[in-house]
Formats: sequence, structure tokens, C-alpha cells
Amino acid sequence: MSLIDYQSLYERLPGTPLEKWLKTLPQQIDDVISAGRYGDLPRWLQAVEALPQIHTSSIDFNCDSLRIGTNDDCDDATRAVIREQLQQLHPWRKGPFDIHGIHIDTEWRSDWKWQRVSPHISPLAGRTVLDVGCGSGYHSWRMRGAGAELVIGIDPSMLFVMQYFAVRHFTGDQGVYVLPLAMEHLTPKLEAFDTAFSMGVLYHRRSPLDHLIELRQALRPGGELVLETLVIDESEGQVLMPEDRYAQMRNVWFIPSCETLELWLRRCGFRNIRTVDVNVTTPEEQRRTDWMRFDSLKTFLDPNDPSRSIEGYPGPKRATIIAERP
Repeated sequence: MSLIDYQSLYERLPGTPLEKWLKTLPQQIDDVISAGRYGDLPRWLQAVEALPQIHTSSIDFNCDSLRIGTNDDCDDATRAVIREQLQQLHPWRKGPFDIHGIHIDTEWRSDWKWQRVSPHISPLAGRTVLDVGCGSGYHSWRMRGAGAELVIGIDPSMLFVMQYFAVRHFTGDQGVYVLPLAMEHLTPKLEAFDTAFSMGVLYHRRSPLDHLIELRQALRPGGELVLETLVIDESEGQVLMPEDRYAQMRNVWFIPSCETLELWLRRCGFRNIRTVDVNVTTPEEQRRTDWMRFDSLKTFLDPNDPSRSIEGYPGPKRATIIAERP
């Protein structure tokens, strides 16, 4: 497991507000990896280890397809090896990436979400940032490109963590780390992050208010929360709780209205709360590709009325809300 190495992160934490997490963090990561819950982990590790060592001539975290290297950095035979190994990490859900001339056309056009969210956030220059449910780390790299000093992404899916290590293989250590952890692994009342992003997570939480409280406790006083989640077009107090699945997702629990979500944030101790964007998710933004060959959003909508989910619920609409910890 030597590939899954966070030593450079551990060396960054002493003397920072994150130092107290260092007391438990290495053991938490070791425990997750040694639990043996990931039957495909040896195959994923082999794919990343088989990536060739080549010089990366340039890195651009500010373009929509994260551009890592160029077509001229390697020959076609080497590029074919890279493509083959990256395909071993299928499905790629968050992106896109361009790695040495290989375009990873992910299921989500995550760059569209970044274009909607980024104009409304406080400048990230010099900030320590938490990215909850970060997947492969696409948005984490974009945060680094926007000037963040340190970005820590957490996601319990080991496949997504291995995708991060595949990208990092070509970027080197850039101050972005994706950890195989969930929100509950953070030290309680850490109060260390300048900005916390929770995008596409809240509706997966059985207790959304607890998630908001955990986010507030992870932020320093005056820190900013960037929350993006599914919403419905209803008034304050209204929430949709699906009977079973929502757009074929099993683990969707609560979809509030924007007004209800703002109320939740107030009740959880946030201030300066404002909804800055509401956007309908379309099959152009979330779709099947060569890098994600399973069914995607188009299949999960009513074929006779794409404004409804296949179960008859309102189709996916997402809101971004910015709030501040007092």
C-alpha cells in the first residue's frame, strides 16, 4: 500500500490549526485501508503503479478540462499505456481531465458546476479548504488553481481516491490531498478550515442538520461554507423525502426547498446566508461516456416528461448557498 502515502500532508500540519487532527489522522487512514472492504483495490493499485514515469511539461488547474502535460510529453505508445491504465479505474464520474493528450470525458461536466459556484465564493488565495465528497478531486484541483494554499478532500470511495492518485502521479505534490475518509473522521470541533465545500452530499445524509453542524464545527470563526445540493420548488418548511429511490439513487433522504435549506442553516448557527444559484441538472451535464459506461441521468428521467424523475418526482434541480460561521 506504499502508493497510498500522505506523509507530505502530515508534515504540513504541525503549527497549523489542523495540528490536532494529526493525532488521529494517520491511524484513521491506516484503519480504513486495512479494513479490506475494497476487493478491487489490488487491481486499482496495479493500474496506478503501471502508469509510466514521464516529464509533465505544464499544469493548468484553471482550465475547464484540467490540463496536465501536453501531447508532446510522450509518444503514442506511451500514451496508449496511460489510457489503458486510466481506463482500469472506470467509472470516472467527476471531471473532465486532459492528461498528456488523453481527454477523460467524465460522467459529470464538473466544470459547469465550478462555473456556477466559483463567482460567488470568497477569494481562496492562501486559504485552507475542505472539500467534502470530493470524488476524484476535480473541484479540489480547481480550488488549488484559484489560489488555495492547502486543499483536503475527503471521500469514502477508494476508487475515487485511486483516481486522485492517478492524477497526482503526473502532477506531483501540489498541496491537494484526497483522503479515503468521511465527515465523521474529522476531529470534532476542529475549527480549522477557512472554507468548506459540501457539493452533492447533503441529500445523501440521513441527518442533514447534523451534517451542517459538522461543517460549521470544521470551520474557523468567520469561515465560509459553500453548500450545493438538490432542492425542490416549494415554500419554507417543505421537504421531499422519496419513498424509495430518487432518479434511481437509493441513498437520497431529504430534498428541501431553498427557503427550508436557508432555515436549516440558520437553525444550525450560520449567518449571512444567501442562495446564489439555482440550476436544473440536464442530461448534457450528467451523461454516459466512454469513461463512464453505465446508465446516467437520461435513463433516470421520465421519457415522456424529462422534468420528472423516472419515479415521478420533480427532476433534479440544484442550488448553491453561501453561508458564514459566526
